[in-house]
Amino acid sequence: MDLEKQPQQPQRPVAPAEPAAPAAPVTPVEPAGIRASDADRDRIADILREAMAEGRLTAEEHAERVDAVYRAKTVGELEPLVRDLPAPGGAARAAAAPGTYGHESPAGPAGPAENLVAIFSSSTRKGRWRVGSRTNAFALFGSVEVDLTEALFGQRLTVINATSIFGSVEIKVPENISLRGSGTGVFGNFEVATLESADPEAPVVVVNGYSVFGSVEAKPKRGKFIADLQDRLRKYLG
Repeated sequence: MDLEKQPQQPQRPVAPAEPAAPAAPVTPVEPAGIRASDADRDRIADILREAMAEGRLTAEEHAERVDAVYRAKTVGELEPLVRDLPAPGGAARAAAAPGTYGHESPAGPAGPAENLVAIFSSSTRKGRWRVGSRTNAFALFGSVEVDLTEALFGQRLTVINATSIFGSVEIKVPENISLRGSGTGVFGNFEVATLESADPEAPVVVVNGYSVFGSVEAKPKRGKFIADLQDRLRKYLG
């Protein structure tokens, strides 16, 4: 039996697909507007530390800029803080005599800060020890002694933050380094005997902080030979 042929239905034209709406353009973030990371802040802080060690910044300027570094939220806020400073290690340096200060390299690892705390007690750090880049000394009705005369400096700049409340913080440094600092005494004494080494590569110790009804003193310690000679001269002269 023949099959009856069914008439073919005409195909309907397919409507062309509507073009997709163009995606909204993504506005790139300017580099200056990128959020600053901890590594970014540490990089700027390192440049500021090196600048103060070289005498390009005073202790007050360094403190102001470091405070701004850790308040900055974007990279754009960080860059102006070092715009007038050279990059670390950019300038050639004369090689220092090895072993003169126990100073191993211009820039050692920062590492965590060492804390010396004395509350109704005493705390002492002296002898041949490796001093870090940051040391916090806090005395409350107590005394802290930091003796750097035999210390090994693993970096060019060492910062000591000293706080004394009804107590005392005493810092001794060798005579052949640079000693700088600034602080405030409220009904107390804050004294830093500024010292500038003749060697531009000598370690730099910066003492900052404050004392309230207490004392913070930082000064170079005379060598034993010099002290004995002066004592003998004083006895001879009567």
